[in-house]
Amino acid sequence: MKNYILFFILIFISITEVQTQVPIPATQQNGPILLTGATAHIGDGTVINNAAIGFDQGKLTIVADMASVSGQTSNYTVIDISGKHVYPGFILPNSQLGLVEVSSLRATRDMSEEGTINPNVRSLIAYNTDSENIPTMRFNGILLTETTPTGGVISGVSSVMELEGWNWEDAVHSADISMHLNWPSKTRRQFDFATFTVKTSPNKNYAKDVENLRSHFTDAVSHQTMADKKANLKMDKMQGLFDGSLSLTIHASGSKEIVEAVMAAQEYGVKKIVIAAGSAALYVAEFLRDNNIPVIIPPVHSLPSRDDEDIDLPYRLPHLLSEAGVLVGLSHSGMLANARNLPFYAGTAAAYGMDKEAALQTITSNTAKILGIDDKVGSLAVGKDATLFVSDGDALDIRSNMLTHAFISGKKVTLDNKQQELYKRYSNKYGHKVK
Repeated sequence: MKNYILFFILIFISITEVQTQVPIPATQQNGPILLTGATAHIGDGTVINNAAIGFDQGKLTIVADMASVSGQTSNYTVIDISGKHVYPGFILPNSQLGLVEVSSLRATRDMSEEGTINPNVRSLIAYNTDSENIPTMRFNGILLTETTPTGGVISGVSSVMELEGWNWEDAVHSADISMHLNWPSKTRRQFDFATFTVKTSPNKNYAKDVENLRSHFTDAVSHQTMADKKANLKMDKMQGLFDGSLSLTIHASGSKEIVEAVMAAQEYGVKKIVIAAGSAALYVAEFLRDNNIPVIIPPVHSLPSRDDEDIDLPYRLPHLLSEAGVLVGLSHSGMLANARNLPFYAGTAAAYGMDKEAALQTITSNTAKILGIDDKVGSLAVGKDATLFVSDGDALDIRSNMLTHAFISGKKVTLDNKQQELYKRYSNKYGHKVK
């Protein structure tokens, strides 16, 4: 009996310790705040030295040079951040943040639904605001994410979530913004353990898979004109693609697949199309530019996808696509914890051809435009959400990205997390005292 009591005491202690590592959600802004003296990176390519950034009730009220706002700030609580840098909150698109906690544990993965055609699935209701991954993202300036379902052919609908809140209802910023389609691949790649090489073979089911997908879109188009409609969650949700309330994010692995998928979507009357792809997008950049289709690309910190590609092509890809006239946003794939490196992907893009402020746009205003939320976030402008942060140095540089303040819709959020707590604990233990 004593062993059972001891066991439950240990469980309680461990649960209590874990709970204390999740920061308590912030309270609403209770008065006007003015940040003064910093260099403001607006997010649209503009930089203001010695800036004044004011906000009240969660909205930006002042974005200007300090000299131009003299005498207008008497009712603001002033925070002097001279020598620091202010940025709009970074946006992480096409992510499973809040849907996955530990990738290797099935019970903590809630990013996919059974079946292959699930247009009615909504990711936001599975979003976990208590995820320990969320505070680590905020610490690097990521304040918004597009929480995205995966799996099947049509995975479901994504939503933009704020990285702050008691529950998903609190955290939702823009609900149901994009439907995600995994276009079939023309080829299959298999690793050959005998030669330690990757073999590529034709996908014999490609034509059949595309035909099944087209059949679903045909049914969805027909559903619009049915006189006596019965409740059909899947068909009803598809209508957002045709009236423009939803965009269609097409995940495609090859250039030919990108072109075929876009042409098929246009044929069925899809209003807004986004491509999620890597270097394959570069080979059809003119097609994407001419059709005004933006691209969300995977981590630039990766290897080339083809044997004949330059070793540094992933680093240069944002610059090359931008030069070709394509609107580009940066994202992350793979181990979720590494998504916190999003600002450093933009920093790498800047080191490989992009202007520094243009690289910043790939994780701020460009992404906001792609997600259709640029009227609220993505840049620092009067009337937009006060979702921003202050860094000691260049936020795109891993050596100087050190946040001192962060606000989401005006709410001051806690930046410390489990990692900082462990750093302080062991620094103090081994003689390097940290306050």
